[in-house]
Amino acid sequence: MAACSKRLQEVRDIIASAHKDCSPSEKLQFYDEWANQYEEDVSTLEYKAPRLAAASLASVCTLNRESKLVLDVACGTGLVAEELQRCGFNLFHGWDGSAGMLEVAKNKQLYQELKECMLGQDPLPSGSGGLICLTTRGNISNLQYKAELEKAMSDLQNKGFWEQISVQEVEQWEKATSEDEVTQESDYIPGIIYLYRKTASSSTVH
Repeated sequence: MAACSKRLQEVRDIIASAHKDCSPSEKLQFYDEWANQYEEDVSTLEYKAPRLAAASLASVCTLNRESKLVLDVACGTGLVAEELQRCGFNLFHGWDGSAGMLEVAKNKQLYQELKECMLGQDPLPSGSGGLICLTTRGNISNLQYKAELEKAMSDLQNKGFWEQISVQEVEQWEKATSEDEVTQESDYIPGIIYLYRKTASSSTVH
């Protein structure tokens, strides 16, 4: 039990360093260096996002899943694509700002296309994805990133490139990434699943 607690604190310290005040390039460097250890660390947090995201997308796409192209935004190491494949999806494009994360995802041979791209910061690759899946934490330390992400998605929706399918809030997303966020009611933090659909005009995005 003590070993588990120590390991959890080690992972919390790693997550905290990702949220410290640093430049975007420094944050991406952090994720590049974290990539090979990432899956083991989030497993310690009982990270539920990939399974929940796949279940959410499967619930709105009940037919011909094997032929539906899914754009996995902030795809990381490919955990969501792995879960989606178990649900019958087979076609994946992935975007992520971290080259290190993309390299791990590439080695899984699940994606037909992977692009280094930060939503809201980089020009969007054209023609990617019919269904679009994004997830993020809803805890206090992630609120700024969440706001930036939602603004980027809102801009795309207002321009007619994407249309929203659903937004699902989840109470127990993963174990709290900071002891400050542990409450008497729960030691988990919330998260959010965003589902969108690419519109015909999305092909004009550059």
